[in-house]
Amino acid sequence: MAESHVTTDCGCKIADDDTLRAHLANDDVVYSATQIFDALSDSTRFQILGVLVLGEKSVSDLQEVCHVSQSAISHQLRLLRDRGLVNARRDGQRMIYSLADEHVEQLLRVGLSHAAEDARPE
Repeated sequence: MAESHVTTDCGCKIADDDTLRAHLANDDVVYSATQIFDALSDSTRFQILGVLVLGEKSVSDLQEVCHVSQSAISHQLRLLRDRGLVNARRDGQRMIYSLADEHVEQLLRVGLSHAAEDARPE
């Protein structure tokens, strides 16, 4: 089945209703989605991904922003790579990390926008 998409008011390209139903009926897709949201539920991982929205970074770059140890950053990056959320490439002796695709960026931007709406005083 070819996927069909719609564009939301916020400009996000998402699955249409028929594609959504097909995805929800597929246990493998549902499991993969829950693994993505599980990865996003950790504040350090979310912060790492948020920094990567702004561009590629090394482990030491991420360590400076996230204020956790190099081993903690490496551990979280390994999990994010396993979940298909980040890519890595070698640059000499350093590994450089980036978001896997625009879907990850959309998830972060929408999530942060939603959280900011909830945080506004009434």
